[in-house]
Amino acid sequence: MSWYENAEVPWTYVSPRLIPARLIPFWIFIGLVTVGGAVAALASGLAALLAIPVVALALGAWGTVVIRRQVTAHAWAEGSEDLMVKKGRMFRRVTVVPYGRMQFVDVKAGPIDRAFGIATLQLHTASPASDASISGVPAEEAARLRDRLTTKGEARLAGL
Repeated sequence: MSWYENAEVPWTYVSPRLIPARLIPFWIFIGLVTVGGAVAALASGLAALLAIPVVALALGAWGTVVIRRQVTAHAWAEGSEDLMVKKGRMFRRVTVVPYGRMQFVDVKAGPIDRAFGIATLQLHTASPASDASISGVPAEEAARLRDRLTTKGEARLAGL
């Protein structure tokens, strides 16, 4: 068991509403490619072009599985000194952001996110490479988390 999978760390997983919020634009794109490929095949009379919609649908099915697995692996944990964000199943990534390093916290929500009642929390630090984001946080929890993290960050900076 890895240190970030420790049972003592209370991980909070993102909302499952993030799955349809990611699948909708994904399947709109897959649908456009599928229809475009089918129209091209019918208009040109080339049966080989029917491979385009078949491949698009196969990639759509695979992408659906990947999106579900990605979302169910996305979580955050608030420690006493830092915030941890984990993502990924095959390629796992854990980002640890000390509260004292946070400069500001953004809450973003596009139209699909708002329709599903979720938001993305973006943490900004002095180093662009260490910025972290948490997608799929319920909107009301995102606002509370932003305020909590900002307060903890200011308290840590005041101690410097």
